[in-house]
Amino acid sequence: MKKAILATKIGMTQVFGENGVLVPVTVLQAGPLYVTQVKTVDNDGYAAVQVGFGDIRETLVNKPRKGQFAKAGVSVKRFLREFRFENSADYKVGQEIKADIFAEGERIDATAKSKGKGFQGAIKRHNLSRGPMKHGSKHHRHAGSNGAATTPGRVFKGKHMPGHMGSVKVTVQNLEVVRIDAAKNLILVKGAVPGPKKSLVMLKETVKAQ
Repeated sequence: MKKAILATKIGMTQVFGENGVLVPVTVLQAGPLYVTQVKTVDNDGYAAVQVGFGDIRETLVNKPRKGQFAKAGVSVKRFLREFRFENSADYKVGQEIKADIFAEGERIDATAKSKGKGFQGAIKRHNLSRGPMKHGSKHHRHAGSNGAATTPGRVFKGKHMPGHMGSVKVTVQNLEVVRIDAAKNLILVKGAVPGPKKSLVMLKETVKAQ
């Protein structure tokens, strides 16, 4: 991985492309990030770049974390993450990473925690079909049979059943960067990105071949 950045999701809108086609985009406030530590194989056993993102009141940060930011000469941040860049040795402590690390037309992967839906039935959670809706059915939105009786005599692991839905780590791959606003640190990505508004999103170069 050579490029990555943290962002917060602002919302969705639409913009016109160069060919006049209306494109739905997700607006992300990407950065600025500040390098708080550069890890090396000699000292830490692996190479990585630790970055801080998002302002937060100093009273909400514990003492060890304050010392970590003070050592780097960076104001306290809400989020602290690591990127295992291939060129991590090129980064310096205190360096600023902005939205212009990406360019228009590039392909990226977006990772975030999806919206929590709470406890949901099998129809909404797994897109199962409903039963007959007539009065005598008694089986409208139930999951149906869970399996046979004597053989195998149990419910197989992974059976689609009601339960907690959402609030899990989701990655959407191969999204296109439509526009970059370097002055405001905004990245416009084509299509939808996981998570609710104001949630933390990690953007990194796509792992899929072009």
